[in-house]
Amino acid sequence: MKPFVTVPVTPTVSVSLTRTERRAISSLSAIFGLRMLGMFLILPVFALYAETLTDDHTLIGLALGAYGLTQALLMIPFGMASDRYGRKPVILLGLLIFALGSFVAANADSIYGIIFGRALQGAGAISAAVTALLADLTREEKRTQAMATIGMTIGLTFAGSMAAGPLLYAWIGVPGMFLLTGVLTLAAMAVVRFYTPNPGVTAFHSDAQTNPARLLDCLRQGALLRLNFGIFALHAAQMAMFVVVPFALKQSLAVEQHWQVYLPVVLISFVLMIPAIIVAEKRGQMKPVFVASIALMLIAQLLLAASMDSFWGVVVALLLYFVAFNTLEASLPSLVSKIAPPEAKGTAMGVYNTAQALGLFTGGVVGGWLAQHYGFAAAFVFCAVLMGAWLIVAMTMTAPPRVKTQMFHVGPLDAVRAQHLASQLTVFTGVEAVTVLPEEGAVLLKVSQLGWDEEGVRHLLTHAEFTRAV
Repeated sequence: MKPFVTVPVTPTVSVSLTRTERRAISSLSAIFGLRMLGMFLILPVFALYAETLTDDHTLIGLALGAYGLTQALLMIPFGMASDRYGRKPVILLGLLIFALGSFVAANADSIYGIIFGRALQGAGAISAAVTALLADLTREEKRTQAMATIGMTIGLTFAGSMAAGPLLYAWIGVPGMFLLTGVLTLAAMAVVRFYTPNPGVTAFHSDAQTNPARLLDCLRQGALLRLNFGIFALHAAQMAMFVVVPFALKQSLAVEQHWQVYLPVVLISFVLMIPAIIVAEKRGQMKPVFVASIALMLIAQLLLAASMDSFWGVVVALLLYFVAFNTLEASLPSLVSKIAPPEAKGTAMGVYNTAQALGLFTGGVVGGWLAQHYGFAAAFVFCAVLMGAWLIVAMTMTAPPRVKTQMFHVGPLDAVRAQHLASQLTVFTGVEAVTVLPEEGAVLLKVSQLGWDEEGVRHLLTHAEFTRAV
């Protein structure tokens, strides 16, 4: 038998972000925001512009949704390529493709040119590579904070885009908006090249990246499939809606005045969303709030279908829609995090993001086709059917556990030390599950939101000695 020696393991624990982490989070959040800007900015006005190029709403919907198809096909491959060829080179290539797509769409004089440009924009699918770079540049215990900052940036971008889109449409038109997006993307390339820190070491991070070996596990887990269907349905409905909503508002308001509807309803929806999220997360009512939000979305779609010719009916329906949309958009990633195995969280999010992109494509195409052949109200009926199916799926799901994920860096471990450490951690109050990743030198804990022995866990990880075979 081999003798055992004791080796101290000292995780890096710091209260504040380092300068490198702040630079990484700020610059990469801006890149994520820019990506969303390219999609959201044209959303409230594109259908009106596209109608000047074609009277076929199927093509209008395809132009809106083409972005999602190429995004879904290339998102995970881009992330994997960043493991092999480096984060920054892949991100810069993706941004260049996105910029080219923006310029193609800006100079297109037919709907087919815009479809190609939108597909090219989506082909710059760098989300997974950006997330991987963020993971390289942040400590495990700060990664949740980093991801939350990105999520907040995306939310603010969405809100700002819905208001700014109609104003920019009046000033520079949709071609100008595509051109502006392309120019901003070139500026973003300079930020990545010269401001975003270079990762000292590029490593695989289970919590942030897709592991092909775990894909089947995530696809077989029923609870995750329910959430993947949910994000698919949510974004399919979003894209189908905005093939039609601009025409409903145009009956009462000039296009450049549409911001007077979007800005108030989005801001009010954010205010109303906050209590719902607090009740869901802090009071353990995640499933009731989640199901109620889907039901509210269903009501909004039915109201839109019934009130296409009523300005205030559309406004009320949009307010209900945005309250539900923002609540669901914030809740779904949290649910994935609670349900996914800690060692496969990145893989689960990769599948989730792919389902979201496929929803964008499907919603655009199906919503456009229905509007073309059966009238505008048919697009909302399609959205209502999606929400009804999702409501049934959500009502039958098991209430998610009241847990959150905590990560710690402990340095590389061999199998014996990893197993010993895991057994020690399971005894602490509030620790529901323990995953030790020896090669990544990381410990992932699912801990109770009602309280856990954080002080004891940190003391063990900082001062204890673990046995290792030599």
